[in-house]
Amino acid sequence: MSDNKKVKEEVVEEVNETMEELVDNSQEVTTEEDIDEIDSEVNLIKDQFLRLQADFANYKRRTEVERKEYIELGTKKVMLELIQIVDNFERAIESKGEKDTFFDGVELIYKQLMELLEKNGVTEMNSLNEKFDPNLHHAVLIEQKDGIEEGIVIEVLQKGYMIGEKVLRSAMVKVSK
Repeated sequence: MSDNKKVKEEVVEEVNETMEELVDNSQEVTTEEDIDEIDSEVNLIKDQFLRLQADFANYKRRTEVERKEYIELGTKKVMLELIQIVDNFERAIESKGEKDTFFDGVELIYKQLMELLEKNGVTEMNSLNEKFDPNLHHAVLIEQKDGIEEGIVIEVLQKGYMIGEKVLRSAMVKVSK
């Protein structure tokens, strides 16, 4: 950004100097040729200034996009770590058959983590019985299953998650053959 400011300041300085020269020389300008030369010089400087303004606007847009991407990347890293915690809680909940206070506590933490993920734009993929999509799924097993057409997800081994419209983590699935 400082490079753009320097260039902008230089162009503004050049425009100011040229304008001062034009004012100083205005008494001396008598021919049409001199006026044309000054006009072309002013137009050249105006063109440079407009290009600099356009470059600066593009620079601002580009840095805003980069800033958003860095924020999204930071969020993505945190969400990936939280998903690992969610996976462990799901395993604990599934292994416990009867409800007691420990189980209730684990279930409460699981719900809170899921709310946190949802609040940050992370949603769980619904992959079971869907057509296999290599952009969303990671096939780790293939199995022949009667009555199910080929390429359908028949089991989700590890849930997949989206952040907005982007895949945060692909679902690990078993696919019908």
